[in-house]
Amino acid sequence: MEPQKEGRCISQNWTLYFAKLNFRNRFSKGRKELLPPWVKWGNKDGQELIETGDQILAYFITACGLQPNAHVLDIGCGIGRMAVALTHYLTNEGGYDGIDIIPGVIKWCTRKITRQYPRFCFHFADIYNKDYNPRGRVKASDYAFPFGKDSFDFVILVSVFTHMLPEDLEHYISEIAQVLKPGGTCFATYFLLNPETLEHIESGKSTLDLRFMGNRYRTVSREVSEHAVAYDEDYVINLYAQNGFTIAAPIRYGTWSVRATDYEYQDFVVAQKVYPLEPMSTVIR
Repeated sequence: MEPQKEGRCISQNWTLYFAKLNFRNRFSKGRKELLPPWVKWGNKDGQELIETGDQILAYFITACGLQPNAHVLDIGCGIGRMAVALTHYLTNEGGYDGIDIIPGVIKWCTRKITRQYPRFCFHFADIYNKDYNPRGRVKASDYAFPFGKDSFDFVILVSVFTHMLPEDLEHYISEIAQVLKPGGTCFATYFLLNPETLEHIESGKSTLDLRFMGNRYRTVSREVSEHAVAYDEDYVINLYAQNGFTIAAPIRYGTWSVRATDYEYQDFVVAQKVYPLEPMSTVIR
């Protein structure tokens, strides 16, 4: 089945798509070879990473409307979890660019994935981060995305904003607004603070001990704030609005705050770039 035809089919039936993914995961060959040896990356073997990537891709297609001919930007692409998933979905009319601050993963993905899929390109961003790149030379708040205006249909940030402080978060969303096409979609994960999650944190039910408070955010560490950062939900929504986005799908809350949910650990926010831009309010401080 051609990717484009398959994409139309699975967008109508999520259950059928998961069944197809499970079949593909069991019987397809060569996808694990696109990921680094599992011993280098904790306790997740290649198969588990492939399966979780495919599950997130299913959400991109069914809930976000990702098309097979889309041009995708994956910020914080890591070892290629979403890139590997997208290799069997994006057609030659589409494309993929991944950015990460860890040089080793960019070298691996370029050598393994780009070699087989030339439309998949990977870029090293030498950005400072206390947790992941303490020798980085550029502040995230000063980093200019190396792409032209309106270059992408879809932008992915999985477990990126959960490791960024407000100045960096605000800058990244403004950069995404520049490189995303009008009508394009941004998918990002967060730890969102709202009355329910705050109650879980204070009562010890949350999986994260977000005890250190900042202005509109909390962290689990005073020394390395970027280890895990949670933001006030109202602040995040307002920040998107200020940069010309509207929330395009219901926020999906993850399991980090011990909610009853079928989704991932982190919260999902899907925003669409509005065009023409409407007057927006200022960021809530």
